[in-house]
Amino acid sequence: MLYRLLRGSEGEAVCSKTPARVSEPLHKGITHNGTMTHQSGITALGTTDHVYLELDLVQGKDLREAIGLLAAAINLPTTVGANAVVGVRPELWAKVSDAQHVPNDVHGFNEPLKGTDGYEMPATQHDAWVWVASFSRSQAFEVSSYILKQLKGYFKLADETVGWAYEINRDLTGFEDGTENPGALEAPGLVGVPAGQPGAGSSVLLFQKWSHRIREWSNLSVDRQQDVIGRTKQDSVELPDDVKPDSSHVSRTVVERDGEEQEVFRRNTSYGELENHGTTFVGFSFEQWRLEEMLRQMAGADGGPRDALTYFTDAETGSWYVCPSVAGLLAIAEPFMEDDDD
Repeated sequence: MLYRLLRGSEGEAVCSKTPARVSEPLHKGITHNGTMTHQSGITALGTTDHVYLELDLVQGKDLREAIGLLAAAINLPTTVGANAVVGVRPELWAKVSDAQHVPNDVHGFNEPLKGTDGYEMPATQHDAWVWVASFSRSQAFEVSSYILKQLKGYFKLADETVGWAYEINRDLTGFEDGTENPGALEAPGLVGVPAGQPGAGSSVLLFQKWSHRIREWSNLSVDRQQDVIGRTKQDSVELPDDVKPDSSHVSRTVVERDGEEQEVFRRNTSYGELENHGTTFVGFSFEQWRLEEMLRQMAGADGGPRDALTYFTDAETGSWYVCPSVAGLLAIAEPFMEDDDD
């Protein structure tokens, strides 16, 4: 059990595989075929409990060592009942990684996104991001605690959000979320940079917390809510084009190029309490511009109307991360992974 991996006999936090902090690789026996695959937790479905950690580097620490320890920390036993995904501020990943593992044209959320009528989405960029997902709140807690302990002295916790699945596939507006997601067989092709390109297997992540204006939303009639979203509430059927407002959430979040819709992969969850709650937007793509254009359209920065939903929910945070490929993480983590024979 993970509990035995993380706790000693007296309940103190320990780890039977503490990452070795040395300059020479200890995990000499590790082999991989160089396949540039995305981190499996991105597309691991069926989890109900989530923890999101945003981290900042401790000043003065070696950047490559810190990122190496971060990568090693998510090399969890496959029996722990949880998935862990790590993201790194794009500018930092470009500094520490070999060029083959760095995707093109990715930047941090370094300034607010300005839209129409003074509307802004805030920039709250941090240095690293960890997402732990499980079928169990206790497992999500234990694994998150373990990972954070491995990073002590190298990263400080900037923000922690606990997410959870609401009615399987709805958010706290009561509407189905992720309706436009690709199928399970198609999703991997959307989240990982294609083979042969720089950063192959890497994903670009947009992470935001959206706080709902609870009373204002609940005071709307169902018909008005459906106009705001652009779908029916009960069965999530998209409204006909001649009925659906141009400002609806559906209308403003569809990104097209040459008449073809550019899909992304959403892993959103709900967060918060009765009087203060909202949605964590956890969006992945192999191209940053798709998600960035979606935000521009929502803000009305493209010259179109502002997304009607932004009058009832507020962006509280905004960060971009590169979620490196498995091969990219292994390359930087190897010096900090303990040899199984030790």
